[in-house]
Amino acid sequence: MEVPDRHPWPATPEEAEAVQDRLRPLLDLTGPGPSDPGTVAGLDVSYAEGSDRLAAAVVVLDAATLDVVEESVVLGTAAFPYVPGLFAFRELPALVEALRALTTTPDLLVCDGYGLAHPRRFGLACHLGVLTGLPTLGVAKTGFVGTYDPPGHERGAASDLVHDGEVVGRVLRTQDGVKPVFVSVGHRVDLDTACRHTLALAPGYRLPETTRRADHLSRLALRQGAS
Repeated sequence: MEVPDRHPWPATPEEAEAVQDRLRPLLDLTGPGPSDPGTVAGLDVSYAEGSDRLAAAVVVLDAATLDVVEESVVLGTAAFPYVPGLFAFRELPALVEALRALTTTPDLLVCDGYGLAHPRRFGLACHLGVLTGLPTLGVAKTGFVGTYDPPGHERGAASDLVHDGEVVGRVLRTQDGVKPVFVSVGHRVDLDTACRHTLALAPGYRLPETTRRADHLSRLALRQGAS
């Protein structure tokens, strides 16, 4: 698939923040996003223990059956130092390379990370959404910013994630009695639609199948690359 070059990759935190500031006004946070996507892609990055070596994986699933349509994985190294709020820049070059290797253009991207639920309101899901132009959302395993009331214990229960007086995401229970996930919009998807897709992609486990498959692929690529 095609991913335009919208900016050079920054070398310093100041350059990275300038990129975020320039791209943030391009966000569409109201969507509504695809109501019935044909394909959904999961994106995840795994790191070798004690190293900056990484594997960036994209797995495209049939949205109805959750069968794998296409996979792409890229081995590389983190492209940026670890700086809170700028973590996406470590992974973006490899993820973009993996997306460009796809022959399928997904209808929806689901990132293992944050979108609007970010101190600068421009997490990985937002950045990838602007770069690709595709509807994008983030589903994170843990919270990063904001406060919330615990949602109910049943599948589908949710509560607002609030940061600096603004609703930046939703804390969503995907299975009865399991820890919730943190859903936030990235680009061209509203929050209700993002949560609906997250539940549809998580029929049997806490994490959506997009994340589970991409995580497995990235970890497998790292092990094979080290052998």
